[in-house]
Amino acid sequence: MAKVKHADRLQDSEKEFLKLFDKLTYSRSAWQVWEDIITVMACSIGNAVERTPDKFQRQEEQYERSIKNLGGVEIPAQMLGIITMALEQNPDQDFLGKLYMSLNLGSHWKGQFFTPYNVCRMMAEMNFGDGVQAEAERKGYISVCDPCVGAGAMLIAAANAMRRAKLNYQTNAVFVGQDIDRIVAMMAYIQISLIGCPGYIIIGNSLTNPPTGHVLFPQDTEGQEVWITPLFMHDIWEMRRTKELMLGLFGGTATTLKTVGKEHFYIFFYFDEKEGNYGNKRI
Repeated sequence: MAKVKHADRLQDSEKEFLKLFDKLTYSRSAWQVWEDIITVMACSIGNAVERTPDKFQRQEEQYERSIKNLGGVEIPAQMLGIITMALEQNPDQDFLGKLYMSLNLGSHWKGQFFTPYNVCRMMAEMNFGDGVQAEAERKGYISVCDPCVGAGAMLIAAANAMRRAKLNYQTNAVFVGQDIDRIVAMMAYIQISLIGCPGYIIIGNSLTNPPTGHVLFPQDTEGQEVWITPLFMHDIWEMRRTKELMLGLFGGTATTLKTVGKEHFYIFFYFDEKEGNYGNKRI
């Protein structure tokens, strides 16, 4: 049975999730099971909108391999249902990140420690003032980036700060996260997809290989793997991409698919290596 820190603080949905998780760890390590569970969930969501045949096939193969390791689809489907319901009832939480740290799955070799969700919420509230509303009205949307995204807590907190400010984050913001750890990046992808954030998660080193080009046109570059959320394929975002392309073709100022250096995100959560803690700034 998986050992859980502070089990008395877990919500009912978290306990239900861990009960199913324990059923899968009788002959395999907690990390192996977690890796397969997250892979199955991410591929299930990702392949619903993936348009690149080669990438679709790779993800389908990953899904089939992980489902086989888990002994079938029934328990993973139930676990995805629990996460979906938990985030539907309370979208203002880092469901997977909390469980990940409770199960002691964080890599201390990588210095992996997720920012507590209440800290993320405070940082998001500090950033979302009147300027956000004005920028969204001027441009139609703002962009939010966390280059050390972990399980997505900062992006989730930003979405909820916008919701409380009466700004529809599903139509007025692009959420971008990046992490070098593939599994935690997919955790972020699952969670921001389930709460309806348009955007994408990049698996890769944000220091040596950060996102480049126009925020509306994510591309897999060497050393990166991009996972696009379902809502980013909604008609309103397709129309905005078409508009940017047309402006670029007819001499406007918009950037097209050409890679052009680091994207200037409106709100950028960053990690200050010198200070050793998170900060935030508008660019």
